[in-house]
Amino acid sequence: MNKDTLKGEWKQLRGSVKQKWADLTDDDLAHVDGSFDKLVGKIQERYGHLKDEVETQVNEWLSKAHHDDKRVDDDVTVNTNTTVDPTTPDSKV
Repeated sequence: MNKDTLKGEWKQLRGSVKQKWADLTDDDLAHVDGSFDKLVGKIQERYGHLKDEVETQVNEWLSKAHHDDKRVDDDVTVNTNTTVDPTTPDSKV
């Protein structure tokens, strides 16, 4: 996931951001509005970390979020080999 994707996926990622950096307020998240640089700035402001440290944290979090999204997509499978037992209503064999 890159910085542009953060902007596009911001609504879905806000909850994850809030879990990772709980000191960020809803107003902070509204201000960030999917901007990588604004997110880094708000985390710096709240936690007092160096910019380089925060950028590394956010990049690692973005990579994990992207990996988790991809894993969920990969785990979704459709079973098309279902057999129904005609003698038992709503049963699958």
